[in-house]
Amino acid sequence: MNHALENDHKIFGFWIYLMTDLVIFSVLFATFLVLRNNTYGGPTAFELFHMTPVFAETIVLLTSSFTCSLATFSIHRGQKKSAILWFGMTFLLGLTFLMLEGIEFSQLLEINAGPQRSGFLSSFFALVGTHGFHISIGLLAAMVRIWLRPFTTHCISQMMRLAFFWHFLDVVWIFIFSFVYGMGHLHA
Repeated sequence: MNHALENDHKIFGFWIYLMTDLVIFSVLFATFLVLRNNTYGGPTAFELFHMTPVFAETIVLLTSSFTCSLATFSIHRGQKKSAILWFGMTFLLGLTFLMLEGIEFSQLLEINAGPQRSGFLSSFFALVGTHGFHISIGLLAAMVRIWLRPFTTHCISQMMRLAFFWHFLDVVWIFIFSFVYGMGHLHA
C-alpha cells in the first residue's frame, strides 16, 4: 500500500474513532440528564458543586487548547522546538486539569458522595471520569508522539490528529461545564 493511501486510511480511522467517542459521550450525557435529579435523598448538584474550582479547571483546559493550537501552528511552520515547547505546556496544563479533577473527586468521596450513593452521582462520575480518562490517554499519546518520535511527515500527521482529539475533549468539557455543573448550580 502506498504511503498516501495508508495515511488516508489512518485519517479515516481517526474520524471513525472520534465519532465513536462522540456516541459514548452522548450516551453518558443522556444518562446524566435522565438521572441528575435521582439523588435518593443524598446531596444534590447544587449542594455539591462549587463553581470556583470548576471554573479553574475550565480555564486550565481551555488554555491547554490554546497552547495546543500554538503547537499545531509551529508544526505547520516546521518549528520542532517550538512545537515541543507548546505541546509540553499543553501536557502540563492537562496534568494540572487532572490533578484538580482528582482533588474534586477525592473531596466528594470524603463526604460519602461517591458513585454508589445515587443515580445522579453514578452518572456524574461515569461522565466526568470518562472525560478524565480520555485526557489521560491524550497526555500519554502526547508523550510518545512528541518526545520519542522523529519529526517526520508521518509523525506530523499523528500530532495533528492528537491536536484534533485534544480540541474534541475541550468541546466535551464545555458541555460538561454547562450541563453538569452550570445546570446543577442553578437548580436549587
